[in-house]
Amino acid sequence: MSNSTLIIAAIVALFAIIGLVLLLRKPTQRVSLSESMPPPAAKPAPAAKPAAKEGHGLADGAAAAVLDMAGPVIGVDAHPDLPADELTRIKGLGPKAQSVLAGIGIHRFAQLAALDPAQAAEVDTRLGAFKGRIFRDRWIDQARYLEQNDTAGFEKEFGKLG
Repeated sequence: MSNSTLIIAAIVALFAIIGLVLLLRKPTQRVSLSESMPPPAAKPAPAAKPAAKEGHGLADGAAAAVLDMAGPVIGVDAHPDLPADELTRIKGLGPKAQSVLAGIGIHRFAQLAALDPAQAAEVDTRLGAFKGRIFRDRWIDQARYLEQNDTAGFEKEFGKLG
């Protein structure tokens, strides 16, 4: 067998193991962003829910690591159970650009806000007709304000939020 055949066989085996681990993993309860954000009114905040715990075994840890890295590496939404944000609130990002981002796996302000420059450049290459807009219109900076519900900061930096 040649070296390339062995490498391909090892990669296929690795993906099979990861798939098996993901199938056998017990689902955990996830806390959505809306549940973790304090309400905008002056009401006292309810007691925080305890964070969901991952499993204790090696397989559970590996599965959690694969899920956390799935989005940036292979473009899969690792947390599809969280509600999508209205990304069109970002200035310069319309419904068509939002659908392109959804195709990449970006549905929430937190996902955009968490992009580092290299990841933003990768997303930019996949934007097609909207290439360059992520930097020119400062989508990541806008998403950081909107993720934190900082309307005053957003409007100070980017103008009235429509």
